[in-house]
Amino acid sequence: MLRRVRAAAGGPEGDRGAAVPEFVMVAALVTLLFAGLLQLAFALHVRNTLTDSVAEGARFGALADRGPADGAERARELIRASLADGYAAQVSAGYAQVGGLSTVEVTATTALPVLGLLGPAGSLTVSGHGALEVLP
Repeated sequence: MLRRVRAAAGGPEGDRGAAVPEFVMVAALVTLLFAGLLQLAFALHVRNTLTDSVAEGARFGALADRGPADGAERARELIRASLADGYAAQVSAGYAQVGGLSTVEVTATTALPVLGLLGPAGSLTVSGHGALEVLP
């Protein structure tokens, strides 16, 4: 009689054979969550690397003996050294006013990596500024 009560209440005999499907479902869910977190970390890495590269390019282009074209080229070099060459395809530079201060602005527009290195083109735009040096 005790066995019938345990089986009806979902005791040890009622759960027999449920471990394998449960493991498969939980493992699939954990794998998807891990892949999503990994992709998020990769997208943040790409954004931060681009931001650092264009900021360094803007500071380089703002030096007294340099210009915006030099800053854009420096940003392209840094992006190519850190990421794939395709991320350095759309880098532009020019002069800008920020808070009444003359600066060099370097902007990079590229694909946001959604699946590995693939993603929609032109969906991530970052820019950096460097204050212009004035010769005495």
